Amino acid sequence: MPPTAPHSARPLAAPAGPRRRTRPGARLRRCATAAASVALVLGASAPALAAGPRPAHHFDRDYAGSTVPAHEGRGTGGPARTLAVTQTLGNDVSGWQGNVAWSTAAANGARFSYVKATEGTTYTNPYFAQQYNGSYQAGLIRGAYHFALPDNSSGSAQATWFVNHGGGWSADGRTLPPALDIEYNPYGATCYGLSQSAMVSWIRSFSTTVHTRTGRYPTIYTTTNWWQQCTGNYSGFGATNPLWIARYASAVGTLPAGWSYQTIWQYADSGTLPGDQNRFNGAYDRLKALALG
Repeated sequence: MPPTAPHSARPLAAPAGPRRRTRPGARLRRCATAAASVALVLGASAPALAAGPRPAHHFDRDYAGSTVPAHEGRGTGGPARTLAVTQTLGNDVSGWQGNVAWSTAAANGARFSYVKATEGTTYTNPYFAQQYNGSYQAGLIRGAYHFALPDNSSGSAQATWFVNHGGGWSADGRTLPPALDIEYNPYGATCYGLSQSAMVSWIRSFSTTVHTRTGRYPTIYTTTNWWQQCTGNYSGFGATNPLWIARYASAVGTLPAGWSYQTIWQYADSGTLPGDQNRFNGAYDRLKALALG
């Protein structure tokens, strides 16, 4: 039986209805902007605005791709193009999906799944055990991912939290390498207030720590636009870290520098499988080879 990860977060009720994508605090920021404009009109005698509180964290609503539609939208490029090699269907889930019917997902074609384990250095997915172990029991190859908050703590600290709370790896042929979800900031500045060089250093610290702890370099989940903006399109991870690219369109499009192909493509945030829809760039035997390392 696969291991069950410990949990430090109190279980949360599964959300009802469609997933909300509006970030908390957006209304507050709009009001603050309007008030600032009034202050400019009134002149220097108008009182300065007090700094508002940082939006409260909503860990249960941060998942791989949660910020993608708001920044990049969804493509309308027609039917999906035929890819050069056989693709293997999979999905990714988080606390949003609650308890997943994995036997149904397998019957609908899922062969692998990534499950959100952690975020920052305080959050663990309260449904992680059901999702991670349940996918394994249904015959899927599964892995765990971490939602990064680079302005919250160091890359090594978050990698340690991740590995300690479900982000491990074993050479059983059924466990994918741990994954780092690094994307648009759901709480503020797109690049978390880090310079491009500082972001690269943060990712390297996370990656190195995961490799030291597990023997595998983490898969990197990102978008090309975010990577270009926040790392300066850094090319140094392509030789070691598999790429999991998010692009909701009929084709993968341009990849970040350093990668000549994607290992996984997250092509939609809804479909026949629970959570986000993914294609592994290869046949099932190549998926098993990735799991084995």
